[in-house]
Amino acid sequence: MFLPYYVMSKTQHVLAIAGSDPSGGAGIQADIKAISANGVYAMAAITALTAQNTRGVRGVQLIAPEFVTAQIDMVFEDIRVDAVKIGMLGSPGITLAVAEALARHDAQRIVLDPVMVAKGGDRLLSEAAIRTLIERLLPLATILTPNLPEAAALLEEPELTDPAAMPALAERLLALGPSAVLLKGGHLSGAASPDYLATAYAGVWLEAERIPTKNTHGTGCTLSSALAAQLAIGADSSLDLATAARRAKAYVAAAIAHADALDVGQGQGPTHHFHALWPAGHAPS
Repeated sequence: MFLPYYVMSKTQHVLAIAGSDPSGGAGIQADIKAISANGVYAMAAITALTAQNTRGVRGVQLIAPEFVTAQIDMVFEDIRVDAVKIGMLGSPGITLAVAEALARHDAQRIVLDPVMVAKGGDRLLSEAAIRTLIERLLPLATILTPNLPEAAALLEEPELTDPAAMPALAERLLALGPSAVLLKGGHLSGAASPDYLATAYAGVWLEAERIPTKNTHGTGCTLSSALAAQLAIGADSSLDLATAARRAKAYVAAAIAHADALDVGQGQGPTHHFHALWPAGHAPS
């Protein structure tokens, strides 16, 4: 069973910057759940409101960039931010506003999840916003966490289907500016779900078996948030990036393994963020 890695000397804080999912499985709701389940205090700046559920996205209402900036500023002016997770941005203006705010506040340990397409195929980031993300946000990122479709969009190349090519793909993503890349292999076929962690100095495979379930809504949000929480926990220790990534992946794998204990929606249900905290076999209604 996954257990959170708590550090009791002080409270760690993670700021999640993302869109809202009213069904609770992805977006800022998943961020808050994952950060909290990993033993860290979660804060949130909302970039967009979505009308979605486990079956798809019906609408998106973006927040004004200046109001996104105001949310971020208010958090940094009052609370120590040990790590930042960035998810859905939606527009060039919001992307630029987030980049400028984080640079102004000298934000550290930034996990950038380049949310571009929802699981159902709905587009969540415009082409112009992708260009702004590459030019302004990637150079600030401690670690970029794309899945294979997102990596293909960032590099403007066909989606990779061969896991053996993941290290070279991660190297091309590193060249765009982040300090590290965690390339997720969940879209590959087969019994394995490998991820590849690349830094300027080394590459590490993070292996896991694929868990047979349709309830994987919000796994990308959950992984990046768990990783931000682990980086926050390790801010005052020697915790290395590979260990933080392994812990985050272990948490997500356990959340997916317990996803079928939930009965949420008629489509792709959420992972079980609080599997380690709820009584075994019990899903409160």
